[in-house]
Amino acid sequence: MYLVLFVLHDCDLLSDLLDAWEAAGVNGVTILHSSGLGRVRRDALMDDLPLIPSLDALFQEEEYYSRTLFTLIDREELIEKLRQATEKVVGRLDHPETGLMAILPVYKVYGLEKTDDQRRK
Repeated sequence: MYLVLFVLHDCDLLSDLLDAWEAAGVNGVTILHSSGLGRVRRDALMDDLPLIPSLDALFQEEEYYSRTLFTLIDREELIEKLRQATEKVVGRLDHPETGLMAILPVYKVYGLEKTDDQRRK
C-alpha cells in the first residue's frame, strides 16, 4: 500500500484533478487547505492586514492557498498512472507552480476497512 500526497498550487484545477484521479483508479481523496513557507512569509510581511479580518476578506485570501490531497492506493502500478493523470491536468511536475507529489510506502493502516460489527453504535 502507498500514501500519495499531492500539493496542488492552482486551486482552480482541483475539480479536474479529482476527476483525473478517479479515472486513474483512486477511490477516495482527502483534501486540506494548505500554505507553504514562502506564502506564509510573504503574507507575514504585509503590514495592512486587519486584526480581525472580515468573512469576505477570508474568502478573498483563499485563492493564495494550495490544496493538499492525500489518498491510499493498494497497487504499485497505479503510481505511474496517477502521476500521468496528474500531469495531464496540472502540467509537468518539474515545471514551476504545478505542484509537488510524494508517494510513500505504508506499513499498516488501521480503520480503512470496516465491517458491521466494528462500526460505532
